Amino acid sequence: MRIYKQNNVFDEALKRIRWLYDEFDDVVVSFSGGKDSVVVYELTLIVARERNRLPLKVLFLDQEAELQATIDLMEEVMTSDEVEPMWFQMPMKIFNATSSDDPWIFCWDKDKEDVWMRPRVPYAITENVYGTDRFKAMFTAIMKHDFAPKSVNIGGVRGEESPARLLSLTGAVTYKGETWGKLLDKDNDKYTFYPIYDWSYTDVWKSIHDNNWKYNRVYDQQFSWGVPVLEMRVSSLCHETSVSNLKYLQEVEKETWVKLTQRLKGIDTEGKFGKDLGCPKQLPYMFKTWHEYRGYLAENLLPEGVGKDKILKRFKTWDSWFGHLQGYYRVCINTVLKNDYHFTLLDNYRVANNKKKKDVTEDMYV
Repeated sequence: MRIYKQNNVFDEALKRIRWLYDEFDDVVVSFSGGKDSVVVYELTLIVARERNRLPLKVLFLDQEAELQATIDLMEEVMTSDEVEPMWFQMPMKIFNATSSDDPWIFCWDKDKEDVWMRPRVPYAITENVYGTDRFKAMFTAIMKHDFAPKSVNIGGVRGEESPARLLSLTGAVTYKGETWGKLLDKDNDKYTFYPIYDWSYTDVWKSIHDNNWKYNRVYDQQFSWGVPVLEMRVSSLCHETSVSNLKYLQEVEKETWVKLTQRLKGIDTEGKFGKDLGCPKQLPYMFKTWHEYRGYLAENLLPEGVGKDKILKRFKTWDSWFGHLQGYYRVCINTVLKNDYHFTLLDNYRVANNKKKKDVTEDMYV
């Protein structure tokens, strides 16, 4: 990994993006509407202008259950003369972390157009020809299908946001000695790179305000509500990492709230009682151990099927590594309560405690 000591992170990110333009024939920016993707978009736009490589391709995977503030910002970006829009509004499945009875939102389902959160934009990409209906696999599938060899997707992931991300961005070489990316398609030299991986949230906000870049105004609402800066999220409103937005959604985006409660089960309950729906601080008196309490919740809350089997299998395996730690069971319980079938919470717990999974001696979640 190259180390530059003379510059600040802003200059280093620009150097990284210039290097990506040198190395790859096709460049696309993933844009979610969040603060990190705003910075990556604006930095890449600077380089694209320098290199006379406009319009800049900008990719947005619309999960339908999005904040209106996100859509407003997205429309402004995508209609710029400097942008080639790649706004995907196509059928795909997203986990709904608010309900065990309705664990999926099938975005942009043609048979349910009457309950869509909003109409599609006129220039949307609407056909799913990518061989998967899962959001998590979609970026790789799109890069493989739509882009020529020697292509790079630029994303806004930062290592500060989670131990798992930091490890993945610094632990192994991806391409020509650099670690801050991941391979998408080995045969055709397609990659994702994260040029602001070493930025802090203060770097992000300083860059936004110093340059007067437009950003998602829901962050202002989150700040007013006292949301800790490191916990501010802009994502699908039913995603396990962003359902906390529901507690103030009715106040800041009333129409979005109404549509979302009609679209998905569990939203209304999560929005009103979300603070009380996580793992309790004290073990309920009717259970002897956290292990017993976890088992009770898993058996009675998880619907029968592949998802439940996956979670129970993961618990059984990981108990041998972390079963002596109270904090581990608390994370397992939240995994059940939030329908975290991707195991985001557990994977972060594993890395925070011991990246090798074994010989764990310190419980960081108690």
